[in-house]
Amino acid sequence: MNGLFQSGVFYLSQPRKAAMAGVALFALTALSGCEESREVRSSQSLSGEMLALMQEKGVAVQAPMLIRAYKKDSEFEVWKMRGDGQYVLLKTFPICRWSGQLGPKTHEGDRQSPEGYYAITPAMMNPNSAYYLSFNIGYPNAYDRAHGATGGSVMVHGICSSAGCFSMTDAQIAEIYALARESFSGGQRAIQMHSYPFHLNAQNLAKYRLDPNMAFWRELKKGADHFEATKRDVAVAVCGGHYQFDVKSADGSPLDAEAACPPLKADAEIEAQAEKIEKADAAAVAQLVAKGVRPVRLVYQDGSQHPAFAHRFPDVSRPEALTAAPIEVALDDPKSRVGVKARAARGLEVSQLAQAEVRRREEDEKQQQAQLQQAQQAKQQAEAAAAPLSSARAQGEKLAAMISSFGAKEAPVAAPEITEVAKAAPTASPASAAKIAAPAKPLVKPVAAKPAKPADKPAGDRPQAALASGQKIASAPASAGEAAAALR
Repeated sequence: MNGLFQSGVFYLSQPRKAAMAGVALFALTALSGCEESREVRSSQSLSGEMLALMQEKGVAVQAPMLIRAYKKDSEFEVWKMRGDGQYVLLKTFPICRWSGQLGPKTHEGDRQSPEGYYAITPAMMNPNSAYYLSFNIGYPNAYDRAHGATGGSVMVHGICSSAGCFSMTDAQIAEIYALARESFSGGQRAIQMHSYPFHLNAQNLAKYRLDPNMAFWRELKKGADHFEATKRDVAVAVCGGHYQFDVKSADGSPLDAEAACPPLKADAEIEAQAEKIEKADAAAVAQLVAKGVRPVRLVYQDGSQHPAFAHRFPDVSRPEALTAAPIEVALDDPKSRVGVKARAARGLEVSQLAQAEVRRREEDEKQQQAQLQQAQQAKQQAEAAAAPLSSARAQGEKLAAMISSFGAKEAPVAAPEITEVAKAAPTASPASAAKIAAPAKPLVKPVAAKPAKPADKPAGDRPQAALASGQKIASAPASAGEAAAALR
């Protein structure tokens, strides 16, 4: 082995030692450069465009911020606090990738992006992330732990790749990270993040009313209503396994997420405003249901992304899961074999049900196409069978037309002179009219003409030939009137 490997010991020749030393030095230099690059990433200044937007909204750079995310809509909202303490929407970032289904995260490896209310502290910011930049959202929170949820390290990060995280582009996370960094620099201790399945409006509540997660989503809506009523941070607590908003225990003791709720004291003004919103939405849901909005469950292959990023990132996580739109499984369709199961399905079982629903729809479509083809074939066969009869009928009609035309050509036509006579005698009796209309009989028997003999006189001066009866041939009537007078 040329002295490089002896008795299980690896020896390096001098040239190789020098080469390895160079590699090590390069690695250290690259690592140093990487560290410097990461430090630069986390300290990037806000863009001029963002600073102009903040000025337009009337908010300070270091003012507190709040985050609201909507999975179905793939939207990530950043709100900033104004001088009066109320939040205003600063910017909506399209989410590049989220994974799983609508609904809460329950355990490690379920690929679910969490839903609920979370708190992000400065210690959760990660400038050394392998996903450009990132920060932890704080899953599992007290509610999640009370329900036995497992897992952790759910991030908002770059790279557009998700296995339960909220993934943005590198440019987006750089801006969001800078906004959070400035808010922490201004004294904010924790940034609230409200993660929802979708906008909790009447249209969505009516459409997904039979989804198995609806009871959980209604709890989230109470917190959303409190924020809509005040545009301030919502005081979030958990007791008895349920979210509580803007309340305290009557005796001032802390609330236990797993223990039963003690007597609670709520802010009457906030509660009244939130209740007003809730009643209005409930009435709107009832109207939509009465109008026929069907209950469905929206099922994804594995999460989604905002349409703005469609087909733009070849390195996006699980691109094959984004090739088809999510499926709406009707929960009141008697033909759907998965509708009843979909009401209680969780996690990966939902995807399996979705695949079954796709197969059912494909089978129904094939059956419809087969029925349509059979109907078309039957129509063609009927037309083929009727073709000879139609041809024979057409030939018969053509022959009848020929016969009719031939008969019309052979029919006798009255002489024009007789017709004029009939018109000239309107007062004639029926018998006289019959005589006039009948063909006229010759007055005398015609005699064959003899050959003319040469004569000195013109033919008009010759005496008329004698008849056998001794009478002369009357000259031909000059007109139809003379003929009628002769008949009288």
